[in-house]
Amino acid sequence: MTRLQPGMPAPDFTLTDQDGTSVALSSLRGRRVIVYFYPAAMTPGCTTQACDFRDSFPALQAAGYTVLGVSRDEPSKLREFRERDGLTFDLLSDPDHAVHEAYGAWGEKMNYGKVVEGVIRSTFVIDEAGTVEHALYNVRATGHVARLRDLLQVG
Repeated sequence: MTRLQPGMPAPDFTLTDQDGTSVALSSLRGRRVIVYFYPAAMTPGCTTQACDFRDSFPALQAAGYTVLGVSRDEPSKLREFRERDGLTFDLLSDPDHAVHEAYGAWGEKMNYGKVVEGVIRSTFVIDEAGTVEHALYNVRATGHVARLRDLLQVG
């Protein structure tokens, strides 16, 4: 598994959002983008993380960031998740985890004391030119967005 490092080009992708619309990272050039990978919609930890992004979204947006959440869930489940929790950013479906793999967000991890293969909860900050500014792996669902805001100096 290759992990991204700051200064590397962010792998481009086109994924389907919660409404069935294609979203290409390349179409967001000129904007700063936060792409975060999470295991599954509507699970406790992923809900906490998504709601933290929702609550921080106005400040992140004011600082020029677009937020995209990526999971293996189908668009219909992402739509339900977005509506249920009032999420204000797009959720993208990567069912074959190809984009997860391109970002190093898929691989072996410890889960309840066992080694399993799956989603490595990760967040990437991508600059206006499509270059990785920050690559954060194995982040915790709780408190991560506050630490990210501190890192990005977003009040």
